[in-house]
Amino acid sequence: MDHPTWALGTISLAGGIAGYARKGSLPSLIAGTAISTLYFGAGYLLHNNREYGIHTALLASSLTLFAGISRAFKSSIKKPVPLTLTTIGAVATAFYAKKYSEFYM
Repeated sequence: MDHPTWALGTISLAGGIAGYARKGSLPSLIAGTAISTLYFGAGYLLHNNREYGIHTALLASSLTLFAGISRAFKSSIKKPVPLTLTTIGAVATAFYAKKYSEFYM
């Protein structure tokens, strides 16, 4: 695996499918598919040293973080799914923000 984007994309897609399979949540399926598409696109761009790979990965990570925060506040930060989303989003956002600053600043 060249970049963590491939793993994050797989986790996002699996989470969206699991949310749909478990609770019939179409928004989970759509969001998981959209976020995983961004991560897979970022992985492709990064692997091929193309422009905007870091930007796309940072966008997908930020969206994951904000989705987790939004869900966490609705559930009073007690349920595991929003907490996991927030944690993964925060770690990935910090990682790609660091990579962005190393490359562009």
